[in-house]
Parts: sequence; C-alpha cells; structure tokens
Amino acid sequence: MNTLDNKIVAPTPAQGTPTASGELDDLLALMARLRFDCPWDKKQTNHSLIPYAIEEAYELGEAVQSDDDEDIKGELGDVLLQVVFHCQMYAEQGRFDMSDVITTLQEKLIRRHPHVFEAETLEDDTAVKARWDEIKAEEQQAREARGKPKRRLDNTKAGSALMQAQDVQKQASKLGFDWEGVSGAFDKLDEEIAELKAELIDKSKDVAEYNTSKANISDIEKELGDCMFALVNVARKLNLDAEAATLTCVHKFKSRFGYIEEQLAAAGKRLEDSDINEMDALWEAAKRYERSS
Repeated sequence: MNTLDNKIVAPTPAQGTPTASGELDDLLALMARLRFDCPWDKKQTNHSLIPYAIEEAYELGEAVQSDDDEDIKGELGDVLLQVVFHCQMYAEQGRFDMSDVITTLQEKLIRRHPHVFEAETLEDDTAVKARWDEIKAEEQQAREARGKPKRRLDNTKAGSALMQAQDVQKQASKLGFDWEGVSGAFDKLDEEIAELKAELIDKSKDVAEYNTSKANISDIEKELGDCMFALVNVARKLNLDAEAATLTCVHKFKSRFGYIEEQLAAAGKRLEDSDINEMDALWEAAKRYERSS
C-alpha cells in the first residue's frame, strides 16, 4: 500500500518521456502522469469510465474469439487500463490503491480455494462449484454484518443493460410481479413511448436544439430508459433474448451499411460524397440482396 502517515497516497507521476518497461509500478506512474497532464484523462470520474470498462470487456471477448495474439494482448491491456485508471482515481480520493485491490483479490482467491490451499478434498469441478457457492454465501453474511443487507433482486446477473434488464424482470416475475401475458407488456411499452414523446413535445419543438441546450436532458434519458426497459419486457414475454435480438439487428445494420459502402466504392464514390436519398435507395437494395441470397 502506498501510504503516508497511514493515508493513501496516489502514485507519483512519471517524469520526462516514459519507456514501456513491462513493470506495474511504471504503469501506475504513467497513469498518474496522464491524470496530471492529459485534459481528457483529468476530467474523467469513476462513473464516467463505466461505459468504457464494459466496452473493453466485450472487445476482449471478441479478440479471444479471433485468436489473434496481438489483438488479445491489446485488449487485455485495455481492460488492465480500466483497472489502473480506477485505482488511480480512488487513490487520489484517499480511499484505496492498486495494492489494496491486489491484496483483496489474493485474499478472495485463497479463501475460495480451500481444496487447493487447505486440507479439503473436492473430487470434481461440480464439488468445487458447490463449495464456491457455500463460501460466497458466507461472504454475503459478512457483508450483511457490515450493514449491506441482501435484497431479493441482488442476484441479477452482471452484463449489458439489456441482459440485466431481462434478468431483473425474470427475477421479479418469479416473485409474482409480472403481467399474465404479452398484452400487458405491449400496453406498458405504448405508455412509455407516449411519455417520451410528451417529454420532447413539452420541452422543445426541435430535438437538435433541445439536445444542444442540455435542458432537462436527464428527464428524456429517464423516459428513454423506461421505453427500453418496457421493450425488453416484451421480448421476455415472447420468450426471446433481448440481447441476442439486438445483436442480430446490429450485425444486420453493419452488413447493409457495408453493402452501401461497397456499391458506392464500385461507382467511384465515398460515403461522404453521397446523400441520404442515394444511401436509402442502396439500403433497400441491400435488403433485396439479403432476400435473394
């Protein structure tokens, strides 16, 4: 722990032009320097970094699937950057530092593997998983003793917003908080969309101008979130995976847009040289191409 009179002290910023040494202490000093001298890094907060941490985790998954060593190293580094960045900011706040995080991880790994570090004998991975769950339950009891009570929806799986939304709805449904059929979910979706439209109509005639002014933007964000949550409810009631459905749409969009780019390139044009009418016509052509192939 980097301390001074029992207080957390953030790492000292690197001086001059640092070199890539492969040492953790040098990485921490480099991050400290970025927080000191880079305008973008200086304005970040632990909350502002949340989307980047999620994004990097997904990109790491894609890199592992690609099995390209350079991509994997790069994405692992990006995930590590998120850890280092957060630790730097918490150290600046005097709360904890990288050493504390590493120690906490080491303690957890040792505690959750008594079959490795103690006399316990577990025969297979099923027994290991069962023992792991027992230890996690003991850890939760310790959390409750610290004033962190466990609520019924605390078991929601970590993941993207869509994944969490669908899982929390599923958990609530098991407790009787749900509609009987999909019609109720559709009615709620219509209600939320109407509220979003009303929020825009009441506050601004021009959405672009509204977004520029940033006036009451949090109200629109909340209403948009309600719409997304309600749509996930529709997916769940139809026994569909909202995440998978959205990813299918993303891949479809990328494929069709790629078709537009290819057709324009064949005509000696760039996307920037086209307009919405031409691109929309090519979009429809892409849809026809999908149906015919």
